[in-house]
Amino acid sequence: MTNTTQLCTGFSAVPSRREFLSQFGMGLGAVALSQLESSQSAVAESGVLQKLHHVAKAKRVIFLFQAGGPSQMDSFDYKPVLNERHGEELPDEVRQGQRLTGMSGNQSSLPLVGSPFKFSQHGESGAWLSELFPHTAEVVDDLCFIKSMHTEAINHGPAVTHVQTGSQFPGRPSIGAWLSYGLGAENEDLPAFVVMVTKDKGGQPLVSRLWGSGFLPSRHQGVRFRAGDEPVLYINNPKGLASENKRSMLDALGQLHALELKKNADPLIETRISQYELSFRMQTSIPEATDFSSETAKTFEMYGEAAKNPGSFAANCLQARRLAERGVRFIQLYHQGWDHHGDIPGGMKRQTKETDQASAALIKDLKQRGMLDETLVVWGGEFGRTNYCQGKLSTNFGRDHHPRCFSIWMAGGGIKGGMSFGETDPFCYNIAETPVHIHDFQATMLHMLGIDHERLTYKYQGRRFRLTDVHGHVLNDILA
Repeated sequence: MTNTTQLCTGFSAVPSRREFLSQFGMGLGAVALSQLESSQSAVAESGVLQKLHHVAKAKRVIFLFQAGGPSQMDSFDYKPVLNERHGEELPDEVRQGQRLTGMSGNQSSLPLVGSPFKFSQHGESGAWLSELFPHTAEVVDDLCFIKSMHTEAINHGPAVTHVQTGSQFPGRPSIGAWLSYGLGAENEDLPAFVVMVTKDKGGQPLVSRLWGSGFLPSRHQGVRFRAGDEPVLYINNPKGLASENKRSMLDALGQLHALELKKNADPLIETRISQYELSFRMQTSIPEATDFSSETAKTFEMYGEAAKNPGSFAANCLQARRLAERGVRFIQLYHQGWDHHGDIPGGMKRQTKETDQASAALIKDLKQRGMLDETLVVWGGEFGRTNYCQGKLSTNFGRDHHPRCFSIWMAGGGIKGGMSFGETDPFCYNIAETPVHIHDFQATMLHMLGIDHERLTYKYQGRRFRLTDVHGHVLNDILA
């Protein structure tokens, strides 16, 4: 009877956890709850850092992530010794008993295989590049090639997660989420963190946790832009709902939330309503930001004809420049298809045809607009490829995963251009000079944005976490 009466009169027999904490100890429980939730609403736009830890060289990052693991010795790390010793067995003193994947670890033979592509030097810096990168060759003096990257992860899932979140295990916040949390949004009408994935590409799957917020408040997760009439899902009004009606609905909802706040003092409520408001503002800002009609024929010529195809890598690079102009803090592009266990000759040609021109065009475009100095651009994948052939040696050979050394490049945002940093051995199997770990790369990226990677932390489950975990050193030698 009691339960029936309570249900009919709208009262609950047992108060909610929030109601109990609000009433307990003259409301002190609610204060504690608010602190536990880490002030999720107090910094809705500005970020937790009231001021930068040091002077920033960059205002934003564009990360051109090449998912699958591009082959370093077929792109930017020239190794003529591999061609000279093509077909010979990988020396034991080079391998040093290191772990191999299950895809090539059971091979009776590990024959060295040289690159089928010609290399030549470019620019005043004399950088060696494969013939597959003619457009990148035009901007080498703006790039810093890091040839001594390494990671512990040997398979795609953990390796990509490591690059994007600082941990091989799922559940940590992504780089963009950390920046949104620390720095907030520069443009209140656009997200601080935007993600784009090249459409119609196969390969290892990309999952949303790679741009997720982990244990940070959910508003810091990446907003994915898609090709088509609705670049951001669910922000358009349903048919029959006018914009002024949506505004009235949000105003009424805001009033209800205000009443609820007085009763529960729940900071999550403020977070929720701020997201509703951002969604409403994006109904105007997103169509303008994604409308390429104002771009000139010369711009499309620079990025390539594919830039007219929404969702292509070239179109996403052009979109990245437009978002950078409008104050988006972290812009993440994913391009799949670099996992060449077979057909390195054909696969590398297809990938570079899709990416080389647009990547170089982005550098040129930012530079001619005076934006490169304050925009950090990164190109790279999750690991490299083996110097030996996976399977039997043939003209259609492939390469297995190789975490011991790989190459990326960085440009703009306070990075020295026209240089190479780090060096691999003549066999491109081990690092010979100045190793750079994933956490070093992440620490340097945060440093360019004015953040000390050891001081941007978030307390979760009794421990203060950071992007670089308990590791990482800034690469001072590559800073301009």
